[in-house]
Amino acid sequence: MNTEKVTARRLTAEEVSDLGPQDRIFVSAGAEGLPLDCYAPAFLTKPGKNFEGGSFVARTVFGEEIHVLPDNAEEAGVWAADKGGEEIEVLQSAGVLLNLALFVPGGSEGSLDSLYSAAREAFGAGVVQRWSEDVVAVPDVKVDLYEEPARARKGANGQSRDRRALDIYPTRVRFLEPSEGWKFVVEPHKEIVDDTPTI
Repeated sequence: MNTEKVTARRLTAEEVSDLGPQDRIFVSAGAEGLPLDCYAPAFLTKPGKNFEGGSFVARTVFGEEIHVLPDNAEEAGVWAADKGGEEIEVLQSAGVLLNLALFVPGGSEGSLDSLYSAAREAFGAGVVQRWSEDVVAVPDVKVDLYEEPARARKGANGQSRDRRALDIYPTRVRFLEPSEGWKFVVEPHKEIVDDTPTI
């Protein structure tokens, strides 16, 4: 476990309410019932003044959402970097977790094992691990993926659509996330026909 010592000060609920989502804080690194005696870099999910009852929600840089009561002495609390504070242990990101969706044409158990072995050989047996495996039969069809504003008016002519992505398999769509404030629109794939008159 990689940690670094950071000089920080514990904040009160009143001080946290003055923070915004861009302010870096530190919260307990414990996740899903796994207690860790250190902290993780985090940010509030919305401006502190928008929370009520002294309870705040922070999202760590590792994607975990933590509910905190800064004034509760039994909890780890919320900390912010301060040269006049005390030293705390902060968990560092040691790598990147990739959620991979592998499309294997005519895939079999043997071909999946070969892919897994090749990845372990390339990155190291102790690095590449199977966290979960969901084998899904992928239909050999393609769709067109659009993004449009999440609150698009019904009956709009589609002029607000943006970022067309072609040749997307339907099962890949569920691994993608739209831009903030946008939503995905999936339609059957249509080949682009260039009907520009030629001489």
